Amino acid sequence: MSDLQQPTVAIVDYGMGNLFSVKHACEAVGLPAVITSSKREILAAEAVILPGVGAFGDAMDALRRLDLVTVLQDIAVSEKLFVGICLGMQLLMSESREFGVHKGLGIIEGAVLPFDSPLRENRKLKVPQVTWNRIYKVKTEGLHHGSWVHTPLEGLPDGEFMYFVHSYYAVPLDDSVLLSTTRYGHIEFASSLRYRNIFACQFHPERSGPQGLQIYRNLVSFIQDRSVPKEE
Repeated sequence: MSDLQQPTVAIVDYGMGNLFSVKHACEAVGLPAVITSSKREILAAEAVILPGVGAFGDAMDALRRLDLVTVLQDIAVSEKLFVGICLGMQLLMSESREFGVHKGLGIIEGAVLPFDSPLRENRKLKVPQVTWNRIYKVKTEGLHHGSWVHTPLEGLPDGEFMYFVHSYYAVPLDDSVLLSTTRYGHIEFASSLRYRNIFACQFHPERSGPQGLQIYRNLVSFIQDRSVPKEE
C-alpha cells in the first residue's frame, strides 16, 4: 500500500444491517468503504466490518446462503482487522439462545443470552434496551488489565456514553476478551470485546456522535499499522 492510499474496508451486506450509517462513519474519518456481499471483495479488503440488526438465526441463515461463513472465519484468523457491531458482535459467538438455539460463527467461545427482566430499583426496564448507556473499563485482571490504551477505545473516558439497541447480549466464556462492560438494570454485560485481530461492540459507534467517530478514527490507525509490511 502506498503512502497516498487509504486502507479500504469491506462492510458485509447480508441484508440485516445499518450499512449506510457505517459507511458514512467510515468516510467521515477518511476511510474508503464498500458495502458488499462479494467473497472476493471481502477477502481483498484490508479490514472487514460485520454490522447487523435483527434476529440471530435469520442472520446466520443469510450468511450461509451467501456462502460467507467460511470467509468470515478465515478473516478472523488472518492479520486483518475484523470488526463486529451489535448483531455482528453476537454472531462471533458459538451460539445464541434467541428463539431456540442457533449456531454462530464460533470465532469466540460463548453464548448470546436475552435480557431477563432487567430491574432498576425494583422497576422492570424495557426490552429491548434502546438508549444511551455508559461503557466502563474492565476492573478485573485480564488481557487488557482495565486499560483502553492501544485499543479502538483509546482516548475515550471511562464511563463514556454510547448508543445501544438490543434485546440480547454476548457472554464470552473467557473474561480476558472483555474490553468494556455496561449495566442495564441489575444486568452487567459485555459491551465490547477484543480478541486477536477482532474488535466487537454491542453499541453502535456510528450512531454515537463524536465519541463514536473517535472509535472509527482509532480503527484507521489499526488498519494502517496492519497494512505496513513487516521487516524481515
